[in-house]
Amino acid sequence: MTTRPLTAARRALAVALASVLALSGCATLPHTPAAMPSDWVPAPTATPVTSSVGLSPDGFSAAQRMTVRVRNIGCGFVKTGTGFALDAFTLVTNRHVIDDSQDIQVSTHDGRSIDATAASSTTVADIAIITTQEPLGGAFAARAEEDPEEGDVITVVGYPNGGKLTTVSGVVLGPVKDPVGSAVDTVLATTAIVEPGSSGSPVLNDDGQVVGVVYAKNPDTNQSFIVPVSVLNTLLAQPALLVPEPVDCDA
Repeated sequence: MTTRPLTAARRALAVALASVLALSGCATLPHTPAAMPSDWVPAPTATPVTSSVGLSPDGFSAAQRMTVRVRNIGCGFVKTGTGFALDAFTLVTNRHVIDDSQDIQVSTHDGRSIDATAASSTTVADIAIITTQEPLGGAFAARAEEDPEEGDVITVVGYPNGGKLTTVSGVVLGPVKDPVGSAVDTVLATTAIVEPGSSGSPVLNDDGQVVGVVYAKNPDTNQSFIVPVSVLNTLLAQPALLVPEPVDCDA
């Protein structure tokens, strides 16, 4: 294996990562497997991108129709995240979105509310799988076979602050060490602007394929971090890595 010199983007990224870890301090970073601090929970905030390409008769793109809002009702709290449909009854989101849940509710792009029947997560990465009682409908995710590379343009679809469905674009900066210690060794940094509310958002390439899952951000530089699709594909191919998520607060 040959070693390539660091590009300017990678040097800047390394400095930014060093900065966030130094500025945040150990107190704001979770001790695995504790939940992530709220200021690391992301969602798109840029102005939605409008395009007539690939729109269904209701005016939504396939990416928007497969993206759902996830509502976690726990012991004395309610938090929201985002997920995306793998098939009619299965969706992907983040582990920290469903942590300590008593009830999980899913709502679709067209306003339907669907109850979750089961949830499982993994300690390998910040990924969770939710199954539903009713069909999700809409569209389903096509997963890429390879991770995006440095410089690739990506699109993130999600529900900022549990509100309106939005779309934002960015560029992949390259692989980095997981800055929040959520167990996965290497993640991808991007320039997509994300904020609280859309953890679990699908990250799409130009072909509309899922190439990653948003799970965190650097609040100082507005860089976002994604679990690469290679990790997601491995988890889905080895269901034994996924364990049931407890949903009873009193257990």
